[in-house]
Amino acid sequence: MPRSRKLTALVLLLASATGVVGCGPAGRSVPDLVWGVHGTKPGWLHKPRVAAFDAQDDLYLADLTDRIQVFDRDGQYLRGWRTPDFNVDGPSGLTVDRLGRLLVADTHFYRVLVYSPSGEILLQLGDGVQGTTPGRFGYPTDVVLDKAGNFYVAEYGENDRIQVFSPDGKWLRQWGGHGYEPGEFLRPRALAMDEDERLYVADSCNHRIQVFDTQGKVLRQWGSRGAEPGQMSYPYDLAIGPDKALYVCEYGNHRVQKFTLDGKPLGTWGRSGRGPGELNNPWALAVDSRGEVSVIDSNNHRVQRFRM
Repeated sequence: MPRSRKLTALVLLLASATGVVGCGPAGRSVPDLVWGVHGTKPGWLHKPRVAAFDAQDDLYLADLTDRIQVFDRDGQYLRGWRTPDFNVDGPSGLTVDRLGRLLVADTHFYRVLVYSPSGEILLQLGDGVQGTTPGRFGYPTDVVLDKAGNFYVAEYGENDRIQVFSPDGKWLRQWGGHGYEPGEFLRPRALAMDEDERLYVADSCNHRIQVFDTQGKVLRQWGSRGAEPGQMSYPYDLAIGPDKALYVCEYGNHRVQKFTLDGKPLGTWGRSGRGPGELNNPWALAVDSRGEVSVIDSNNHRVQRFRM
């Protein structure tokens, strides 16, 4: 049996033996699936950082080897390819848009790459030169689309801003800036857009979530540094599930927190560790069509799936 399948079987056996479903002691929850083999071979993982599901619930993952790998929702390897250039930190953001294209924040090459599902580059935002002028990027971290097909790109560095581009890559507008006030950012790490085109930003070093309209007006914000419900420690990723809840991956607290879209905390999952249901500096998460959350357990080189 492959090593990843052995680990999965072990986790399922533990869950069955304990009879535990949902939250367990000290905030621990038993996942229904754990998979991943540490390494650089096809289908193996080396510090995976970002992930996104497509409409068929195939999971796209990027790790520190600058690979894009595609798995089914149960961790079976399907295909993969490398980004055009190599950097030891890899991409920081992945999104699959409604056309099935994969949007990649190719952070340390100062660009966004738009791929076909098979790995063909269709479009590039940014000229690959680091800069602060409109249309150039510091370190892009994530990208999402609105209903018109416009791209919203978060970036940090000197810029700490959101830039907006037309469907064909023309620069349209921007907002933000380095700071602590509403509408300002300290390393905006991830984006999500709801059905009403409200943009949710994981403002990671401000330990909060900010919500904007498509023109950059602040609609609401919540969060402060801490480990209590509603508080956060370095929110590195977020996603909206089919249940219309917002799931936030906290790098510093080694957990996932669930919120209503207006910021009411609904529960947490995970704690620091290496066992099933424990996390080691998770960078990202993705929610599939069944409402199950796959957490990218980065420093454990694996993925854990749970229903929260």
